[in-house]
Amino acid sequence: MKLIKLNKKNLAILLASSSLMLAACKKDGNPNNLPDVDASSYAGKIDGYANADEVYSSNLVAYWSFDDTNNELKSNSAPTSSLNTSYITGVKGKALKLNAGYLYYGKQFDVFKSEALKSFTISSWVQIANNGSKKTMLMTIARPNTFLGSLDFRLNTNSTSTTMLGIGPRFTALGGGSQDNLNASLSPAFGANVWTHIVLAYNGTTGIFKIWADGKDIGSYNSRGTGNNAFKAYEPGEFIIGAHYNNIPGKEITGSAADFAAMTGSIDEVRIYNTVLQDASIKALYNLGKAGK
Repeated sequence: MKLIKLNKKNLAILLASSSLMLAACKKDGNPNNLPDVDASSYAGKIDGYANADEVYSSNLVAYWSFDDTNNELKSNSAPTSSLNTSYITGVKGKALKLNAGYLYYGKQFDVFKSEALKSFTISSWVQIANNGSKKTMLMTIARPNTFLGSLDFRLNTNSTSTTMLGIGPRFTALGGGSQDNLNASLSPAFGANVWTHIVLAYNGTTGIFKIWADGKDIGSYNSRGTGNNAFKAYEPGEFIIGAHYNNIPGKEITGSAADFAAMTGSIDEVRIYNTVLQDASIKALYNLGKAGK
């Protein structure tokens, strides 16, 4: 009888120990006592976002939706002049179609002033083909009476290639020189009826200047230096979509090269941020755009 009582006692101790061990294991699985995740809150989201408007929303300083308007929507700024514009179905809503056309904003945007724009990310969706003769200025933070802008978002559409779209952005540096990048070997799919997501991302602290296309980092010369090599948004400035000054009557730079033609192609969802977006967020903008969000 003593043996039986002893076994019962040991069994009780063993069961109690097992319960404590199970409780400990359960606690270790959630050491910070975090609340349960509601799966329904992620329903319909892509990379954690319901739509592109949620991506770095506090850093979005300029936005063109082209939904029946050419206004920059954050400041409600209308173009000073435009040429050969119309609307088509875009990646999200409508898009701007240019037939040797442009939008010219003859004003200084406050968000593009020197102290306001140290780092940046520019996201855009583009339909364009190479033309074999002239480059295309997708957009520029232009400097009045100056051939080179503070930032020139250039596409090397002077090529005849059907498999390589050259993306060659450049900027004017603090010391007055130029810094640029190029996709020397990698190209996204592109064409007059193909939507291509192109992003420029510049980190003013590290000097890293990336070119992204369709969710991939394709730039060949990303490290552009710091100090006098850093980007500067010079003042006064203006903003142009689809053209260089030499393509706008009355704004031509006398004696400068005629490298650019006014844009023939389409553009949608232009978003400019005053910070460099994380890689995952750039990829999210691409995935959201593909889904029309």
